[in-house]
Amino acid sequence: MDAFFAAVEQRDRPELRGKPVIVGGTPRSRGVVSTASYEARRFGVHSAMPAATAVRRCPQGVFLPVDGAKYHAVSEQVMAILARHARVIEQVSIDEAFLDLTGVVPDFAAAGELARQIKREIRRELRLTASVGIAGNKYVAKLASDLRKPDGLVVIRPGEAGGFLAPLPVGRLWGVGPKTEKRLQALGLRTIGDIARTPVARLSALLGAWGDALHELARGIDDRPVETYREPKSVSSETTFAEDLYEVTEMRRVVGDLSREVARRLRDAGARARTIAVKLRLADFRTITRQSSLAEAADRVEAIRRVACRLLDEVDRGGQGVRLLGVRGSGLESGPPQLSLFDPQREKRAQLEQSLAYLKGRFGDGVVRWAREIEEGIR
Repeated sequence: MDAFFAAVEQRDRPELRGKPVIVGGTPRSRGVVSTASYEARRFGVHSAMPAATAVRRCPQGVFLPVDGAKYHAVSEQVMAILARHARVIEQVSIDEAFLDLTGVVPDFAAAGELARQIKREIRRELRLTASVGIAGNKYVAKLASDLRKPDGLVVIRPGEAGGFLAPLPVGRLWGVGPKTEKRLQALGLRTIGDIARTPVARLSALLGAWGDALHELARGIDDRPVETYREPKSVSSETTFAEDLYEVTEMRRVVGDLSREVARRLRDAGARARTIAVKLRLADFRTITRQSSLAEAADRVEAIRRVACRLLDEVDRGGQGVRLLGVRGSGLESGPPQLSLFDPQREKRAQLEQSLAYLKGRFGDGVVRWAREIEEGIR
């Protein structure tokens, strides 16, 4: 989808059409931009940019909060349209999906016609635009979908991938971020074509095992299938503060809230986490992560919070304030937990937490609390 969050807001609020709309963060907050309309992008505003930077670049921009419930509802409508035309769909984000058209259309020309039909339905029914890339694999199709935004359609037929990729900068390769891009450029590798023409043995000598994978991508080779479902590798929750936090009590309160959200998401996914991690971003933008393995995978708030708070206490902040806190559960396991003869109260505790989650979901977080949370100042 094209500038999805901003496009939905411009659709629903006609007075915003044609104006630079920036979703996520406010001029006075430390949030980051989630989506910028194409009008705002002309000023250099882009996603993941600090809101303070966005307002400097585009002071006339209209800043709006993220309306997650609305965007998820529209996303479901988009995916329903896609489901009319393909049996194998991999949704990779709220506004993006891969479709496997094997057995659905006979050739690339027919695939192009089907893409035009999908785009027409999205425009007619949702009053939004989408950009589509068609190719023989996921990687090339993804790059093609970004080539002519907004409202684009690019078809890369068999045999055309190499010529399509060659002039693009190495930063367009999957897995190549700004630091790696600079490293590759320092080696004289500035375009994807440069990577493709470099012997794989030299790439492996320069980059290790990753060099082989990079060489394949540069030649347009990507054998990953379109998967209708992937097991989540981790569950996390984090928040950025309008002002730096200095009080440990307040940090522990936030970690308690984040742990509660991680536990809820784990239960919703039918999973338990074997490893708990906390993330802090300090006032100087340095990011610190600490993690610890559990003796037994957990989806209970108390088990997650206890470890997360211990990890928080172990971090040496050097007196700096904290601008972001996060909690993550990884090493996920599914299925019923192993019963323990030495902890007969575990099932009762699990039932209690389910009851607490129901009450908080229906009546709000403040309706009931653990006594120890009151003692520690945690909401």
